[in-house]
Amino acid sequence: MIKVEKLVKTFGAKRAVNDISFTVERGEVLGFLGPNGAGKSTTMRVLTGFLPPTSGRVTVGGFDVTENPVAAKRLLGYLPESAPAYTDMTVWGFLNFIAEIRGLRGDDKKKAVHRALEMCFLESVVHQSIETLSKGFRHRTCFAQSILHDPEILVLDEPTDGLDPNQKHEVRTIIREMGKKKAIIFSTHILEEVDAVCSRAIIIDRGQIVANGTPSELRQKSTAAGAVLLRVQGTASAAVVNTLSQLPLAAKALSLAESNGTASVRVLPKSGTAHGALTAAVAEAARLSGWKVEELHTEEGRLDEVFRSITLPDTAKDKQK
Repeated sequence: MIKVEKLVKTFGAKRAVNDISFTVERGEVLGFLGPNGAGKSTTMRVLTGFLPPTSGRVTVGGFDVTENPVAAKRLLGYLPESAPAYTDMTVWGFLNFIAEIRGLRGDDKKKAVHRALEMCFLESVVHQSIETLSKGFRHRTCFAQSILHDPEILVLDEPTDGLDPNQKHEVRTIIREMGKKKAIIFSTHILEEVDAVCSRAIIIDRGQIVANGTPSELRQKSTAAGAVLLRVQGTASAAVVNTLSQLPLAAKALSLAESNGTASVRVLPKSGTAHGALTAAVAEAARLSGWKVEELHTEEGRLDEVFRSITLPDTAKDKQK
């Protein structure tokens, strides 16, 4: 439904998007992650035809956004950054205006507006002017305009920005449900949304794609992925570390804490170790050593760690080392 091929977008000497390629299929929710200035919003503006590409090609539903912009935009719903709207209009007036722009008339227009109001929980503010709305309601009003015509493809730039926790949950639920039938791409800084909503995620940094995969695949890039956490009672952490660091599958054993006779140790796996293999080896070592085990589990990788390790400037990475 969305196909991006070798996309480049420059602003003078600044290369905001640098030769990126990816696709989004129907039934897929793609999270677009990256630090500020990474090129997320620029990519989305090119996808929607708001900005022309410097080079490369973008097709939406099979239509080139440069050669057939109107046909491509008919298939799109777009929530831009900062949720712009005509603030002197009421919510009802604004959504009716957008419906007419989208070519809806009569009962079709009325049904579309009511559907968007209901989906975005806007009934309580329908007759308020947009300038009097809270940031959350204003954002939901602009989200409503993006889904008004029931588009096949949604491009959402920070769709939960400024929302309270309950509102974020509502919007995530809407996106997750719509994602079963549509192709959706949305940018976010909130890593928990990747787990809550996304079937796949791309991390972009300095205009280039640096990671692309399912949430589970991205976690495997974490240094903590496959690590084993062990807590034992009545044995000094130094003795536990010494034993576990000698395991063939262990890259390193680290003492995390020791208090009230309980030692907590993390064991990092060597590269290429099969999932669960290190856990079995640690459990066997504990059995042979006669340790009183209080806790033993395999750790999942953390998305925040993956994000930071990939997107930190090289100088910051050196300092962390």
